[in-house]
Amino acid sequence: MLGAYLKDRRAKLDPAAFGFPSERRRTAGLRREEVAQRAHISSTWYTWLEQGRGGAPSADVLERIAQALMLTEVEREHLFLLGLGRPPDVRYRKDEGVTPRLQRVLDALEPSPALIRTATWDVVAWNRAATVMLTDYGSLPPEQRNILRFIFLDPRVRAAQYDWESVARFVVGAFRVDAARAGAAAEVEPLVDELCRLSPEFKAMWRDNDVRSHGEGVKHIRHPVLGPIAFEYSAFAVDGRPDLSMVVYNPATPADAEKIRSLTGVAFKG
Repeated sequence: MLGAYLKDRRAKLDPAAFGFPSERRRTAGLRREEVAQRAHISSTWYTWLEQGRGGAPSADVLERIAQALMLTEVEREHLFLLGLGRPPDVRYRKDEGVTPRLQRVLDALEPSPALIRTATWDVVAWNRAATVMLTDYGSLPPEQRNILRFIFLDPRVRAAQYDWESVARFVVGAFRVDAARAGAAAEVEPLVDELCRLSPEFKAMWRDNDVRSHGEGVKHIRHPVLGPIAFEYSAFAVDGRPDLSMVVYNPATPADAEKIRSLTGVAFKG
């Protein structure tokens, strides 16, 4: 299956677009040796891959082939699934924002607070309920919209937590996992250095090297207007953007839902 996929992808490329002569070709697309040249691998090795010989390729080889064939993110993921039986590692991207369609998804979740965060835990999109119940992200410059900054440097966010130390340790451990998985160690180093300088508590927790998973759980906060509120939160991967996560906070009880409704003016469905 891998060989057929590679052959099909190269057949769809225009040789002239890559500076190769387009005349005297018996078949459409790039030749095998041209793909190998662009991927910086041997023609023999690439030919074996298309013929299903030579064993499984390395992730590095597949990455170079994906670039050589100009694959989209979806095509690249499919290539890795065929070649290695797993998706590629997450590639960290500098904040590119979210599409209008994804923002509409967040807005449709009202009045449940929902946000999109990067692998480095920068908040890049949110709905109105998140502004009202969590933080007014829009009032902050983009470089300040980081969840670790809120937890360790914002007294209001700290005061809203019932067990701040437990929350802070969880955030640090989960952040460490996400940043490492995304290969974003270099990108988070300035933030880590700054927080170590400004927060002795962060410095101590970071040195503990704890790691945590964060797929779902329950979050309790003290809202300045509504008082105690409990949320059941879930984190979801964003299809096509493995560097992003959507986090949704659903009210844990009908009473919590009614409190939020009274403040946001949006009725809950269902």
